[in-house]
Amino acid sequence: MDYNKVSKDILQLVGGEENVQSVIHCMTRLRFNLYDNGKADRTKLENVPGVMGTNISGEQFQIIIGNDVPKVYKAMIANSGLSDAKAGQPSSQKKNVLAAIFDVISGVFTPILPAIAGAGMIKGIIALAVTFGWMSEKSQAHTILSAIGDGAFYFLPLLLAVSAARKFGSNPYVAAAIGAAILHPDLTALLASGKSISFIGLPVTAATYSSTVIPILLAIWIASYVEKWIDRITPTSLKLIFVPTFTLLIVVPVTLITVGPLGAIIGNYLSVGVNYLFQHAGLIAMILLAGTFSLIIMTGMHYALVPIMLNNIAQNGYDYLMPAMFLANMGQAGASFAVFLRSRNKKFKSLSLTTSITALMGITEPAMYGVNMRLKKPFVSALLGGAVGGAFYGITGVASYIVGGNAGLPGIPTFIGPTFVQAMIGLVIAFFAATIIAYLLGFEDIPSEEDEAPAKGEAAAGEIIHSPLKGEVKALSEVDDATFSGEVMGKGVAIEPEEGAAVSPVSGTITTVFQTKHAIGITSGSGAEIIIHIGIDTVKLNGEHFTVHVKEGDAVSPGDLLVSFDMEAIKKAGYQLITPVIVTNTDRYESIKPVKTSENVNVKEALLVLS
Repeated sequence: MDYNKVSKDILQLVGGEENVQSVIHCMTRLRFNLYDNGKADRTKLENVPGVMGTNISGEQFQIIIGNDVPKVYKAMIANSGLSDAKAGQPSSQKKNVLAAIFDVISGVFTPILPAIAGAGMIKGIIALAVTFGWMSEKSQAHTILSAIGDGAFYFLPLLLAVSAARKFGSNPYVAAAIGAAILHPDLTALLASGKSISFIGLPVTAATYSSTVIPILLAIWIASYVEKWIDRITPTSLKLIFVPTFTLLIVVPVTLITVGPLGAIIGNYLSVGVNYLFQHAGLIAMILLAGTFSLIIMTGMHYALVPIMLNNIAQNGYDYLMPAMFLANMGQAGASFAVFLRSRNKKFKSLSLTTSITALMGITEPAMYGVNMRLKKPFVSALLGGAVGGAFYGITGVASYIVGGNAGLPGIPTFIGPTFVQAMIGLVIAFFAATIIAYLLGFEDIPSEEDEAPAKGEAAAGEIIHSPLKGEVKALSEVDDATFSGEVMGKGVAIEPEEGAAVSPVSGTITTVFQTKHAIGITSGSGAEIIIHIGIDTVKLNGEHFTVHVKEGDAVSPGDLLVSFDMEAIKKAGYQLITPVIVTNTDRYESIKPVKTSENVNVKEALLVLS
């Protein structure tokens, strides 16, 4: 993959650098906050080599890349003026409260996940070493390694403070100072002393802030407004001293008196609520969660559950949400493995095996978007496989005991605890349940290149392309668009339509339905790739006056209605209706000859002969 080219293409197709408020990446996705999501061309983005799909979650525009996303991100930052400095600029897009909350949680947690994942793995390794007697809990090595593993979690408010400040557009170092203040050893000891505590006559509620999430998020959110307000009223010459001083003096006491206890209470209730659900309806809850977690991952909102997972571990010592994510990932891996077993397409077979292994490692997007969703039935099988594993977990009460950032085989240490054996059995069940279901359900295989495209002058010899429109046939050279008249896209003819309906010219499959509805791509049963492009520059209508009657993947026969359009409205809007009918894989044929030229044609009449 040419990372420089891919990054430049992506940046251009999201509306250019001027449309980007901020961009970060997680393990598989570029996550944009755009000023206007409508300026991003999703159809063209999904055709960029290396892009597996796009998604809009809340107001965040996501581009799924897979394992190469860090390299694409690095190339994008290197080749543009984008940086973290743009992260706090306001977006012009309207968003609801729930979408805003999800966007904040995702934006705050994504940058710190590597630290949490690394620390979580170290804690898992320590637990494994102690369990098997490889290390004594009283050894100095244990003390040092425990500090490495616990550090990120104990001082989690510090990490979150910096990340949240960048998201809210405030000074990250002042935010870190706020986090450091509420974690100060002397203050921690005072809050834990059991004494009555007050600050200038106001009562301070005793609370524990280490390893917490919500208190610091609320504190930095308030700090972002306080800092901006102080900055606005402070003379320029005094900003350097006054703004951070008064921000700290206001926000830290407010956090200790009101925000911190409130955040701790909210966090406790979230943990209690989740645990109550699993304790009283554990079987049903785990089946539903494990069976639908892939859908949550598709939206990118699984990061919104991270605070609850962290609170569960901090408050109770165990968590039920992370195991469900493991099962969902095993389901995706199993379904993709079934495709590897059944597919006859050598290239797709190889892709299926590769993505299955990647999903086992906890990165599911390549399997999900590149294989399972593409074939539909395997994706359903993956959900069912996760649900079957969820039933086993629900019965046996499997939980995770360490927070890890990877829900795949490398993250297995997160299960080290009383239900470790059951956890391993459940992962195997989810994988093979999805494999068996996908294999038995079957799927419509992806044709190999040899199957889908005839050799030049052989299988396609004499193939007839029928007219999709009623109207007057014209040569492509008469089309007022150099792309068509110069046969850049391929050979064919144009039709000046008399009726506002286009039908299928062949028996085949719909391969492309343009988002703007003005063009349809079809692949015939013999391999001819045809585009029907209604009008010139009608893409600018953004779908207005067009109604599409098919979707990608539909099988069609000659005469099946594809798209209807309001001819008068389109003409009134100032656009020509002349419609090119192009064979885009022209190079596969010896000749493409019009049956009629400069005369009228009816739908389903012979239009082109391919040989």
